[in-house]
Amino acid sequence: MAALAVAAVALVATAVAAGDGLRRPGELDAGHPRQGSAVLIVTGAPRVAQSGFFGTGDGDGADGERMRFDAELRGFSAGGRSTAARAPALVFATVDDAAELTIGTSIRVEGSLAPQPRGESHDYLVFGRAPPEVLEPPPPTLAWAATVRTAFRSATAALPGDGAQLLTGLAIGDDSRVTDDLVDDMTVSGLTHLTAVSGANCAIVVTAVMLVGGAAGLGRRLRIAVSIGVLALFVVLVTPEPSVLRAATMAVIVLAALAAGRPAAGIPPLALSVVVLLALDPSLGRSAGFALSVLATGGLLVLTRPLAALATRVMPRPLALALAVPAAAQLACQPVLFLLAPQLTPYTLPANLLAEPAAALVSVLGLVVCLVAVVAPGLAAVLAWLPWLPSAWIAAVARFFARAPFAAVPVPDGALAAAGAVLAVLLIGTAALVAPRRPRLARSAGLVVTLGLVVATGSLAGGQLARLTSMPPDWHLAACDIGQGDAVLVRSRGQTALVDVGPDPEPLTACLDRLGIHRLDLLVLTHYDLDHVGGLDAVLGRVDRALVGPPDGPHDERMLARLHDAGADVVPARRGLTGALGDDRWEVLWPRPGTPLRGNDASVTLLVTGTLRMLFLGDLGESAQRGVDAGAALGPLDVVKVAHHGSADQSPELYAEADATLGVISVGADNTYGHPTDRLLGLLGRTGTRPLRTDLGGLTLISGTPASLRIWTEHPAPP
Repeated sequence: MAALAVAAVALVATAVAAGDGLRRPGELDAGHPRQGSAVLIVTGAPRVAQSGFFGTGDGDGADGERMRFDAELRGFSAGGRSTAARAPALVFATVDDAAELTIGTSIRVEGSLAPQPRGESHDYLVFGRAPPEVLEPPPPTLAWAATVRTAFRSATAALPGDGAQLLTGLAIGDDSRVTDDLVDDMTVSGLTHLTAVSGANCAIVVTAVMLVGGAAGLGRRLRIAVSIGVLALFVVLVTPEPSVLRAATMAVIVLAALAAGRPAAGIPPLALSVVVLLALDPSLGRSAGFALSVLATGGLLVLTRPLAALATRVMPRPLALALAVPAAAQLACQPVLFLLAPQLTPYTLPANLLAEPAAALVSVLGLVVCLVAVVAPGLAAVLAWLPWLPSAWIAAVARFFARAPFAAVPVPDGALAAAGAVLAVLLIGTAALVAPRRPRLARSAGLVVTLGLVVATGSLAGGQLARLTSMPPDWHLAACDIGQGDAVLVRSRGQTALVDVGPDPEPLTACLDRLGIHRLDLLVLTHYDLDHVGGLDAVLGRVDRALVGPPDGPHDERMLARLHDAGADVVPARRGLTGALGDDRWEVLWPRPGTPLRGNDASVTLLVTGTLRMLFLGDLGESAQRGVDAGAALGPLDVVKVAHHGSADQSPELYAEADATLGVISVGADNTYGHPTDRLLGLLGRTGTRPLRTDLGGLTLISGTPASLRIWTEHPAPP
């Protein structure tokens, strides 16, 4: 057994070494972006990208929509030299027709190639200057799946609400319709695996084929062959996500063993599937989805039966088994979950218990709709309501538990929590496995786990409750935690201003409700990127006056018309415009009157003075920051709202002139843009400005006076 394990490790290590030259060619792994032409194979459905975060090669203003999609880099040409590659990449490009970029399409993108640090989910980022050029359509083995997926999307296009968002993900693996706020709620409620097709769907497909084949009188080997064929088609249809690949490979191993008349159950097929997949694609080793799929399956195989046996002592067997399944998977995955998101989600078990049966219905009924949509689109549009119902139920479960008290309790140290979770899993596994033979040992292990859980839960819940009840009522500035975007409030003597509204209405609404803000005396829309104006619906009808940057086209003008129609006095911002907010005064420092600038460099820049001296920079780049610095005496400041979420495009002179005590960085956790950058953090460090990051601290409140500033953050500061 030991020799076999060593051989498996050696095989995978050899595959890693052999393929590293294509995954990270030395010519491309220079640590800085390179301009040139990239040849790629599309591997994921395009989705709208937030504007303003595209780094180098941000496009040339071509018609179309800025989108991002997964692809495999096959080659890169620059300076007359071509380099072959085979590496995962994330592409940002303006797309004229997203329907052309089906999975398997070969494309060329002119722009820049930025290598990512090793260990990231993508080896490269590609920023296109122009729309991608289609070189070859998908091969016939993949083209049929694009036809089916398109027919399914058309059949479900009219469905409403969260159920429609989840349906395409659960049925065909396309989660591009799922909004960020629903993803957040699914994560908090422990249902992330239900936003798209997972390994469980493969088991459902194989089981259905075997049952139908048996009812039709097919022999065992024929049923197995048909099952493998249908499974292969299913994987192509839903796209080979890591968890799907793991489940499909394991299913093929089990089916092949059954056809040969050999036993195939338990851990060996799982272990063999892992070795095979890592040898074929070592990059799966850094996929969190792959790791969680393997751990969840291992937990189900090892822990489900012992946990159910223990639970039958206090409850009926059917209920014990129903609880044991999600409990086993959750226990096995918890150490990795703590590393990915250092928080405890106490409602995962009941949420999965309520949602999992509906997921099976969505899978089966969704596949039926897929098949019907190709031949009878009208009938499919009617039948689509059947899988929509359980899909909407799953979303409702996620929404309910995500908004329950203490739905996500932060833990102070993810690595320590992961180590504790490993110990707890070992003790629980020991107690469950030895209970029939060594009841005393099982009781001792169970007692240790129970005491540990009581102490840990009490400490976390008590700490979180203490933090929530310690929110200062006299805050003067509040930076909402709304992900990758800006939404910062200023309050003075009962009057409130909001600078930008973030990318989505729901997190902004939650923040305003939490702070008790029901009316805005002043709204500032610095510019019109989605991460600054996407949440506008949250404040429509609640704004007295709005300062707005120069619009850039009909879309921006329609947005301002909606704001005006909802009762706001919409005022174009320009340098020199001033006003009052309670005891404070505000002054617009940028843009200049009649400016031709648009976008980031036309961001409304606001200086607020009074209780505190604060500067709000929107998404200004370095050149525009120099213009602001040249036209006003800025410092010393108490607070600067750092420009562009901490990008590298900053003016050292402006930050030196500002000489701020605190620098608020409104930034999304685990964003793919590298914000805040080392350059920005270095600038703050050299000026003695303390950074306050919403990705680390969550909701951030600042109160007090310049001589005694007080800071409150939703999450404890990292060590």
